[in-house]
Amino acid sequence: MTNTVTDQSKDKAQEVASQAQDKVKEAGDQARGRIGEQLDRRSTEVGERVGGGASDARSVAEELRKQGKDTPARYVEQAADRAERLGGYLERSDGDAMLRDVEDFARRNPWAIVAGGLALGFAASRMLKASSSERYQSSGQLAQGNGVGTSTGIGAGTGTRPSQFEPHS
Repeated sequence: MTNTVTDQSKDKAQEVASQAQDKVKEAGDQARGRIGEQLDRRSTEVGERVGGGASDARSVAEELRKQGKDTPARYVEQAADRAERLGGYLERSDGDAMLRDVEDFARRNPWAIVAGGLALGFAASRMLKASSSERYQSSGQLAQGNGVGTSTGIGAGTGTRPSQFEPHS
């Protein structure tokens, strides 16, 4: 009898675990669907904006031609063509297609992905460094004039300014 109760408990636990897995899978599928819908909607909006920008660029190219500036007009026209193609791609492609295209590009051009990653990392480090120095300068400006050093951490209090713990002469 103990075996049958144990077996029944195991079966029930497996059934509950299976139901939980199904619920998690269903929730994941719903989340993926919502994200896909959002990506589709946003990419379509961006595609429309890019297409509008291409139209504006064509107007600029016409004005440049009227002024006799054919070379800059040609460059603007080429940029408008590329923007128009990009806008059309974004409007008609869904999230899965874009992901496949990015994966295909990465397989064909792995060094481009590595270079892009390095460029993004460098840009991020520059932004962090700039924001760090701005924070440092603003904290130093707040503490100026009170005669108390603002440094903390290793080597704190070893500068030429008196610290709050040293007696003033």
